[in-house]
Amino acid sequence: MTRVAKTALGMAVMGGLLFGAASAVGAATPAGGTVKIFASPNTSGTGETFVVTGAIADYGKTVRVNSAGKPDKNGVYTQIVGKQGTVLLDGTQFQAALNAAQPTDFDTVTCSGSLVASAPDRIVSGTKLYSGISGSVDVTGTVAFILPRTKSGQCDLSGNATVVAHWGSITGSGTVSFS
Repeated sequence: MTRVAKTALGMAVMGGLLFGAASAVGAATPAGGTVKIFASPNTSGTGETFVVTGAIADYGKTVRVNSAGKPDKNGVYTQIVGKQGTVLLDGTQFQAALNAAQPTDFDTVTCSGSLVASAPDRIVSGTKLYSGISGSVDVTGTVAFILPRTKSGQCDLSGNATVVAHWGSITGSGTVSFS
């Protein structure tokens, strides 16, 4: 059960939301400072929508990648693709927190529940306007889910179960600087 929920949140959370703080709208190099991120995860692990506000501002989509920045649907790094450049985030700690998260309110009658995972994501690198970016963002992913039932009517807690419905949110805040 938690594996299914974590997959739904993880794919979305990891990638998309992790670092909206990466991209900014504006031509001048950002001064750095406090940023807030907001992301809408999806279960594909790619193409999550994000918005970053604060010291820099941008919006766009995310891509799950490996540590070298190459697309990888199982990658724990996230590349934020904003309007003014890209930012590579190391989501290793967040993925570990997500893997360890357990639903706190799973209901075996309705096969529904929710979970929350939080951890920092380190900023690895940036391109274009975000060249020289560094810092980290404390990310929190929240997901609510309904699991399917087996033929016998029990909640399908297998890792292969397809979630009937889910909702997710990723938010975070942190500080960025530029060298």
